[in-house]
Amino acid sequence: MNLLDWMQYIRGKRCAVVGIGVSNRPLIGFLLIRGAIVVARDKKTREEIGEYADEIEKQGAILKLGEDYLEDLDEEIIFRSPGLRPDIPAFKEAVERGAVLTSEMELFFELTPATVIGITGSDGKTTSTTLTGLILSQEYKDDEKTRIFVGGNIGTPLLPMVADMTERDFAVVELSSFQLQGATRSPHVSVITNVTPNHLNWHTGMDEYTLAKTNAFRNQPCRRVVLNAENRITAEMGKDVDIPVTYFSSKKESHEEFPLRECDSAVYVREGKIYLWNDGTEREIMQAAQLLLRGRHNLENLMSAIALTFDYASPESVREVATTFTGVKHRMEPVRVSNGITYYDSSIDSTPVRTAAVLSAMPDKPIVICGGSDKGTPYEPLADAICEYAKAAVITGATAGKILTALSQKEEVQEGKIPVYLQPDFTEAVKLACTVAQSGDIVLLSPACASFDAFKDYKERGMVFRSIIEQY
Repeated sequence: MNLLDWMQYIRGKRCAVVGIGVSNRPLIGFLLIRGAIVVARDKKTREEIGEYADEIEKQGAILKLGEDYLEDLDEEIIFRSPGLRPDIPAFKEAVERGAVLTSEMELFFELTPATVIGITGSDGKTTSTTLTGLILSQEYKDDEKTRIFVGGNIGTPLLPMVADMTERDFAVVELSSFQLQGATRSPHVSVITNVTPNHLNWHTGMDEYTLAKTNAFRNQPCRRVVLNAENRITAEMGKDVDIPVTYFSSKKESHEEFPLRECDSAVYVREGKIYLWNDGTEREIMQAAQLLLRGRHNLENLMSAIALTFDYASPESVREVATTFTGVKHRMEPVRVSNGITYYDSSIDSTPVRTAAVLSAMPDKPIVICGGSDKGTPYEPLADAICEYAKAAVITGATAGKILTALSQKEEVQEGKIPVYLQPDFTEAVKLACTVAQSGDIVLLSPACASFDAFKDYKERGMVFRSIIEQY
């Protein structure tokens, strides 16, 4: 459905917007401007929401706030926040009565005329999304009729911009498993960077989490999917798809090492060079060493971006971005050197797998600060990485006990080879790491957990870390 037809359809319709968070706030205005009757529902009180409640009420929204926010959910169309499961009783009952349950992201997919490139996975989404957007921006920098929009879970809702988009534009969208859960539409091209245990406090288990990720390519209008050949779960996904697959691997050296069909393609590294195999031809993209970002995980992020964009961008554009991009804020970011101690902010690392990758890419063994809110992930891989790559660990936050339990099983910790310090309070934990560090050391914030036990998001956590280390 195009935007004009949809505007005629939505006028006068009663719509519930459930969850007045970052992604849904622009949606409320979008619906009101187009003549919908909007009931904004949220568990927070009017006081907790603040001035925004007055603002949208003046625009015409009806507010349903507090503990009973889902009572009398009788609107014709229900837009759920990504953080709310689609199968909660109130939603199920409304759908049984004939309501349509959807989301801001699904509406965007329905309405945008742009080519949508989707990025999801347990780790690497934000860097891969940023690289993809930069490569396309470089390729089309002189084309005034083609614009690149980057948003989604990375922080910018794209629905308010849909009226300005054309078929010549690209929308590069980071997608979480929450956004993909129950989705009925997919991007035109998607990547699943990897799948490891994550968000198991929200999903019913790994099977549901993995299935949600596959919604990135299982629905229309997806025409190609990019999969990580070195991740067991994503590699298996390629066996059952009827659209072309592009595999990427930082360990394989030839297209012959992949299970390629005639329609498939691959990105790989041989003798220090990144290659693309496509349509029966091998093409050199660049020297892997030219990539400014450190670590194998960042090489794989670049390879996923190459795999996503080779139909749309040249190797020259890839090289320009790879040799100039210094990284995403709060991702392995050096922020200060003081008294010979180097401080790194990698607050965005919210899984053990990502912290392990960052630890392995550090120039020397750091004193690492870990811990935060629990997503139901196992911490044994984090304990392994700390023992292999860290000089010491400071454990904090709601998950401190679980991480400490995993570490206490390790021989290196039992023998005192890896000092482990427990400090539940985040501020005091950072101060402790700064006190323990000596000239020549690295202090690294890489939590391996979400931030919601103490902060609104990883950005706030990173900024608090920076403010504390300015004292040392």
